[in-house]
Amino acid sequence: MAIPERRNNIKYTYKDYINWPTEDRWEIIDGVPFNMSPAPTRKHQKISGELFASIHNYLRGKTCEVYSAPFDVRLNINNESDDDITNIVQPDISVICDSSKLDDKGCKGSPDFIIEIVSPSTLKKDLKEKFYLYEKAGVKEYWIVYPDEKTIVSYTLNENDKFGRPEVYSEEDNIKVGIFESLEINLNDIFVD
Repeated sequence: MAIPERRNNIKYTYKDYINWPTEDRWEIIDGVPFNMSPAPTRKHQKISGELFASIHNYLRGKTCEVYSAPFDVRLNINNESDDDITNIVQPDISVICDSSKLDDKGCKGSPDFIIEIVSPSTLKKDLKEKFYLYEKAGVKEYWIVYPDEKTIVSYTLNENDKFGRPEVYSEEDNIKVGIFESLEINLNDIFVD
């Protein structure tokens, strides 16, 4: 299948997605394709690796699992069949605590915790499209990381199934992962040059 085009009248699905060229990375939000090229910067990768390592080490021997991109998350918001899902994302980091959501293709359903590391090419998508998508999907905690500012903005789903007011952390802070009792990350260890 050819690389998808953005058209107002076409909604792409997971069935389309799995047939696209494998050398390209794609996400689909509400049926609209987003190409994820170019590859993330070195700074982005370093921050992602440090966050992943902190979470992975904490989860060792526990039931939740952490995955880093590329890892397909199929957000089955309207109870669609697998082929008909119109929201497929590859968060930088995903934590899933319900093992029934995991299969060989990735995650089908909402992760408990998602981290996105913004870049100029993903800023709008991470702050707008993905923010509302993750809220609608019931992601319990969503972090948006700003590498250049050495800042993390954290959102937690409230009792009304909406993300509450953001909490902002900078490199001199410790950030607590809200879905876990005792995981706190020193951001000096994350924003290393």
